Amino acid sequence: MTYLDYSTTTPISLDALDTYNKISKEYIGLDSGNNDMGLKCKKLLDDATKEISNIFNIMESEIIYTNSGTEANNMALIGASLANYKRGRHIIVSKLEHPSIYGICNYLESLGFEISYVSNDEDGLIKFDELKKLVREDTILVSICAVNHETGVRQPLKMLRQIIKKENNQTLFHSDLTQAIGKTSISFRDIDLGSVSAHKFYGPKGVGFLYKNNLVKISPLMYGGNKNSKNNPNGVALPLIISMKDALKVAIRDCEKREKYINLLNERVTSKLENIEGIRINKTKYSIPHILSISFDKIIASELLNILGSKDIYLSANNKDELCMGVMALYNKIDRSKSCMRISLSHLTTVLEINRFLDVFEVEYKKLNNLIGG
Repeated sequence: MTYLDYSTTTPISLDALDTYNKISKEYIGLDSGNNDMGLKCKKLLDDATKEISNIFNIMESEIIYTNSGTEANNMALIGASLANYKRGRHIIVSKLEHPSIYGICNYLESLGFEISYVSNDEDGLIKFDELKKLVREDTILVSICAVNHETGVRQPLKMLRQIIKKENNQTLFHSDLTQAIGKTSISFRDIDLGSVSAHKFYGPKGVGFLYKNNLVKISPLMYGGNKNSKNNPNGVALPLIISMKDALKVAIRDCEKREKYINLLNERVTSKLENIEGIRINKTKYSIPHILSISFDKIIASELLNILGSKDIYLSANNKDELCMGVMALYNKIDRSKSCMRISLSHLTTVLEINRFLDVFEVEYKKLNNLIGG
């Protein structure tokens, strides 16, 4: 198998999996229990939370565990909006967000909130002057992802925060960090709210967390349940959290070394594909090497995706007639955005896998292209 879809999800690391199995077997209680087992579980959870807080130099109380990055996005945007609606109902988001953000925005609009969309320049960076003009007295929240999931463009969060706070110091800044953690350095002090998902950095599926600065107020989306968290009453999945913590430690520790290797793989793929007629490379100098988007002039990306899948090569692509919004935001060309494929790389990716992918890809791409008279 040649797996090149790491931005969709990563395999759980062996260490994280061993941790999950161990905790599942040995710590079968709930952290909210008042017996000895419950107290042991509570200590294990507290220790893990402390480790995560130390990794990011934040307070333990600023970590709210969730089931996913999408849940964290919902908790951040809806929770912050409901908690601050008396101060204003204006929200700003970028055109580079994950679909979950836009789904939340649609819901908030149905409640009477106003959504403004800030544009980006030709390199994919948010237009600073436009953002500055969009921030108003009644702007309660800005949400801009750290790394776009389709083109890999990384945003300068510190600069964006400075612009937002200068225009309105009470405006909250949220960032979807799911494509950034473990791939590039992030300072949580550049944001007020941040969404994290474990399965993006070789942790288990079904767990993540929301970073919430202690000065920020959000309204809970659910009530009752876990006495240890007023923001998320769900009982915590202890094995998943401890497993996430172990995966996170390794991902952060080895981030720089992994990025150097992945950059070499990216250059190898790019140098090959950019010389094939009918293929366009969708990246800028601000794209991280882990994500490489390409567009096809004539063929349908999903058809090639299925052919490669039949040969045990796995990537991702948009469906026919579905726009790749990250590419659209970057180039503003419908044709370029209608047939896109994403190649996402990992430190686990081998040179042999890259060579096999490139060989098979070129053959199958040219077959499809010739069928339609390319």
